[in-house]
Amino acid sequence: MKYRSLVLGLLCFIATALAYAQEPSEKQTEGNEDYLEFNDRNNVVHGVYLGLTTAVGELDGEDTFIGGLKLAYVANQQFEAGFEGKFFYSDQNRFNPALSRQEDLIGAYMGLHLEPILFSKRKVNLSFPVLIAAGGVGAIGDDFNDDDLEEEFDEDDIDAIFVLEPGVSALFNISRYLQLEAGIKYRFSSTFSIPSSPVTRINGFSAGIGIKVGVFNLGRNRYKKNIQ
Repeated sequence: MKYRSLVLGLLCFIATALAYAQEPSEKQTEGNEDYLEFNDRNNVVHGVYLGLTTAVGELDGEDTFIGGLKLAYVANQQFEAGFEGKFFYSDQNRFNPALSRQEDLIGAYMGLHLEPILFSKRKVNLSFPVLIAAGGVGAIGDDFNDDDLEEEFDEDDIDAIFVLEPGVSALFNISRYLQLEAGIKYRFSSTFSIPSSPVTRINGFSAGIGIKVGVFNLGRNRYKKNIQ
């Protein structure tokens, strides 16, 4: 499937980014000879951002599309903590004989976002995000529209789920206000029961990209003097 090629490509991309992050740039190695740091205070750098993500993956072997929104605090460019919500749509296309229609799965979950960061002083960082969340999943007709969306569900069509979603990401520091990310994640979920669907978990891989907008280095130390 196409998403598997995307997952493989992102894995190679993250590995390349990691290699780049570990190597000091020419500017860093040479620039240290041109500057004298005359303030050695150990200041803590803070940050906060709003992030948008989009991903594709699979659920029970079928294509699944995922969108996310998160708000997080960044501690010293080394650890993130915040809240994240995700919405997914899975093209299951399974026939429900009770309603004589083809159905897909739709759902959302929200919870605690945690993300340790390595190589935080580089242009490219490596991180390991984890989402601990709760939400719901339901079956919906594949020909639904916005006008009858409220009539699509009843209590039998929806069930609660708990989700644990770890992953690995490459973070690209474009500026102190903008960061891009690309990564791979895997969903582990509790079981759910929907009479019209044989699917009982939303487990599966996903690969995606995202953008973070905020301020990532409030309080950074700028006490350096250029040596002429």
